Amino acid sequence: MSEFAPICIYLVISPLVSLIPLGLPFLFSSNSSTYPEKSSAYECGLDPSGDARSRVDIRFYLVSILFIIPDPEVTFSFPWAVPPNKIDPFGSWSMMAFLLILTIGSLYEWKRGASDRE
Repeated sequence: MSEFAPICIYLVISPLVSLIPLGLPFLFSSNSSTYPEKSSAYECGLDPSGDARSRVDIRFYLVSILFIIPDPEVTFSFPWAVPPNKIDPFGSWSMMAFLLILTIGSLYEWKRGASDRE
């Protein structure tokens, strides 16, 4: 049992360490709302206008996707960051195929004008 004592101590202390910071704001906060503006939506200092669930142009989603795409590219490129004499031909050619697919996709995106603004 003595070899499990540190684990048991950890299992007791770790919830306390995470729950205490979550509970402290409830002890020191007040529920009295003296300013009704604090419970309203904030839109750059202006009064909220319109419905928050209005339709958004599809181009905003397209721009966000175009910014998200490079993240997996970088992640998949990390294994290739080894010295050239330590990589085998399969790894080298698979990375070249990956980069070729990315290049074709980027050229297709460019030709279609996906990043053009109207």
